[in-house]
This record gives sequence, C-alpha cells and structure tokens, in this order.
Amino acid sequence: MNSASARPDRQRGFLGFVERAGNLLPDPTIIFIYLIFILMLVSALGAAMGWSASLPYPGEKAPEHAELANGVLTYRASSLFSEANIARLFTEMPRTFAGFAPLGLVLTIMMSAAVAERSGLFSALIRLSLRNAHKALLTPIAAVIGMVSHHASDAAYVVFIPLAAIIFAVAGRHPLAGLAAAFAAVSGGYAGNLMPGQIDVLLLGFTQEAARIVEPGWTMNPLGNWYFILGIVVLFTPIIWCVTDRIVEPRLGAWNGVVDADLRADLDKTEVTPDERQGLRRAGLAALLLIAGFAALALWPGYTPFINEEAEGTARLQPLYASLIAGFFLLFLLTGTAFGRAAGTVKSAADVMDMMQHGVRTMAPYLVFVFFAAHFVAMFNWSRIGPIIAINGAETLAELALPAALLLVSVLLLSSFLDLFIGSASAKWSALSPVVVPMFMLLGISPEMTTAAYRMGDSYTNIMTPLMSYFPLILAFSQRWDKSMGVGSLLALMLPYALIFMVAGISMTVGWVMLDLPLGPGAQVHYTIPVESN
Repeated sequence: MNSASARPDRQRGFLGFVERAGNLLPDPTIIFIYLIFILMLVSALGAAMGWSASLPYPGEKAPEHAELANGVLTYRASSLFSEANIARLFTEMPRTFAGFAPLGLVLTIMMSAAVAERSGLFSALIRLSLRNAHKALLTPIAAVIGMVSHHASDAAYVVFIPLAAIIFAVAGRHPLAGLAAAFAAVSGGYAGNLMPGQIDVLLLGFTQEAARIVEPGWTMNPLGNWYFILGIVVLFTPIIWCVTDRIVEPRLGAWNGVVDADLRADLDKTEVTPDERQGLRRAGLAALLLIAGFAALALWPGYTPFINEEAEGTARLQPLYASLIAGFFLLFLLTGTAFGRAAGTVKSAADVMDMMQHGVRTMAPYLVFVFFAAHFVAMFNWSRIGPIIAINGAETLAELALPAALLLVSVLLLSSFLDLFIGSASAKWSALSPVVVPMFMLLGISPEMTTAAYRMGDSYTNIMTPLMSYFPLILAFSQRWDKSMGVGSLLALMLPYALIFMVAGISMTVGWVMLDLPLGPGAQVHYTIPVESN
C-alpha cells in the first residue's frame, strides 16, 4: 500500500515518464547485443536490395571494405550472414576485441589513475582546494573544482559533492545549495575541464574508429577538444555561481541548522594532514619534472623524438600529441606514488602494483561492454551500412544546404535526449559515431567538432534524469540535510541549472562554429578530405 501511494509522486508528468521508460531499458551491454542482431538483419536486407553509396576518391588505394574504380569509391551492403562475415566473426573475435582502439587507451590511463586515486592524491587535492575557500567565493570555486574533479573519477561524486555541502553548512550557507552547485559542476558540467583526461581519450578513441571510415589514416589527438572543454569551464562557472546564489539558495531559504559536534567532526575529517601536504608538494615536484622531461624531448637541439622534423605546420607536433597518452599515464603514476610515499599510503612497489591491479579490476564492467561494442563497430564496418548511411545522408543534407551549426545542434540535442535514458557517454557515442562522424566529415565538419557537440549534449541532462548512475547517491547525500527530499525535490533543485546549461551549451556550440574557433592544438571546426588518403 505504501509503495502504491508513493509511486504517483515520483512518476508524475514528463519526469515520471522518463523514469518509467528508462527503467524499462536493459543494461547498455545488453542493448549492444540487441543492436548486433538488428544490424545483422538490416545488413541481410540491404545486401538483398543492393544498397550502395559512392563518392569521388583521390587516393590510389581503396580503404578496407570499399571498391575503387576510375576515381570513384563505392560501398556495397554486405550481409553479416554471408560465409565470409560469419567466418570473420568467429576467427577474428580475439583480434576484434583486443584491437579496439579505445580499449588500450582507457586501460593505460586507468591503471595509473587508480594509483593517484587510491593513494589519496585526488581526495587530498579536492579537500585542500575547497576547505579554506572564502565564504563569498565558495560557489565559483566549487564550480571550477567540480569540473576539474572529473579526473578523480568516483572521488568527484563520493568525496567532493558531500564535502561541498559540509563546507557550505559550516560557512553558514544552506548545505543543499553547496550540494546543488557541486552536482551541477561535476555532472552537468561533465564536458568541461581545464585539462584533457580519461574521458577525452575514451571518446576520441571512438571518434578515431569512426573517422577512419572516410580517412583510414586519421589519428586522434587527445588535445583535440581542449580549448572547447576549457571554454565550457569559463562559460559554466558564472552560470553555476549566478543560479546557485540568485535562484537556488534563495528558494531554499535560510539554513537554520546548527554547526554541532557531528558536523564539526565531519569537517575535521576533511582536514589535510601534514603528511598529505608533504605528499602534495612531492606530487607537484614529480609533475614538474615530468613536464620538463617532455619539454626536453620536444625542444632539445638535435634530439626531438616528439617532433616530426619532416612534416609541416601542426603535423610536426603529431608525435607529441600521440605521446600524451603515455604522458597522462606517467603523470598519474608518478604523482600518485610520490604522494603515497609521503602520506604513508604507498610503502612499497607492491602497493603501487596492487593499486594498478585494482584499477584494472574496476574496469571489468567496461571490458564486458567493450567486447560487444567492439564487435558492433567492427560488424558495422563489415556490413558497409555505416558508410552507406553516412554518404547518402551527407548527400541529402548537402542538398538541403543546412548550416554546419544547425547540423551540430541536431547531434547535440539527440545526445541530450538519449542521455535521459542511457547514462553511459561511451555507450551512446560508440553507437552514434560510426554514422555521424563520417557523415559530417563528408559535409566538411571535423571529427573533433562533432565529438565536441556530442559531449555538450551528453553533459547537462545528467542532472535532470533519475537514471544517472550516481543520482541515488546524491539523493542520499541531500536527505542528510533535509529528510523530505525525494526524487522530484532533487530534480526540481537541479532543473534551473540544466535548462540554462542547455541554452548556453547550444549557443556556445553555434558560436564556436560561426567564429570558426580552434577546438584544440591542430584541431579545427572544418574538415577537408586529404588529396590522398591511402
């Protein structure tokens, strides 16, 4: 009886529909299994009906899965039930899984990021940066730290968001305002950051797989969205500040709670110990030495492994961009180890190895997901359905002469809609990228710009859907300060952020295209197919 009476309150209106519909969806991994079976049926239909698509191609050698004749590249639908494709599915299964580009990139980063996280480095950085902030500047500081804390993975949600509520409470401000500001920054500002990190490597890895449908030699640049994600921090920080201080906190009213012994004890737990401060200094020194080493390998006279002396323009820096995956790996590993040695969380090399192994263990769900995602992407290529949709779709859109900004907004809005039901950014992008990336490349839009638009759309809806994986945790945090908080209460608290983020995000994406701003070093809005793409 109680559950029946409570249900209408949670599932009323549009948000209730979103919750009910989303709960009907299976796990993202199961979704990909269904997609593989659907793809197999569609490929058989396409092959039977003779689906194909062609485009002029200046190269001398056709990309894999394509036919080249008289300067025209043609893709023909191939049934995944054919003898060749069934044989390929089973004989190449290990290679398909292990050769999936995002897999190696993400595992490399996560092994070392686990050292930085489990040694306590990320937690100490978050606590030190927010704990002593001035009362009047709590909101903007929380906004910036929240967006930067994406590098800290789970610590962003488990440590930073409840800490923000405690800091606001001790400062005499409403703790739910601090929680809302932190949640908006961490989850609604998921696409923003001061520096690229794991999510850039992950998403651009999927982009690389998709871009090679058009340009087989296209290589992702981990800094390909750097200026864009930095722009998000610049744009979203004052928005979070204004919404929190002018809309959310006044609506909550004055906080009448008492800074009692329990609250003080919680605050004391956030104090950075002398050992941790020493660890932070050593971690900072390790980071500086690593940066100096990379600079030397790029600038040392007569010895520049990170510079392609034979190339011209930004292509000279391609070895440096490619080395950044290893750079992130060493950064997290060295700084985490240096911090842990001083803080006492790392006592031997065995501890570091155990932390790296833990990082791999936590990736087990991702490995299962990637197995099926890798086969979906590979089978999409074998069927030729992706290039056919991309080429024909590009031709249709070219006839409509829609501006690039409008095309990108369509991707952004599609990403936002899907995010209401499927929380995983990588799951959605692995399914969308094989179509939208090559399609937009043929329309003159770069893979980096398409990825940036997708990331913007995937970001702000995180805080307005109860299906986001951390939503129940945030709800539990909020109920500490207000027992009456429910799903609807938290959604109402976060809705002003989401709506303003949406308007600002669309405007920023359109403005970025209209002004033709660079997305990162060597990454532009527009794209031109190379004269030769062998």
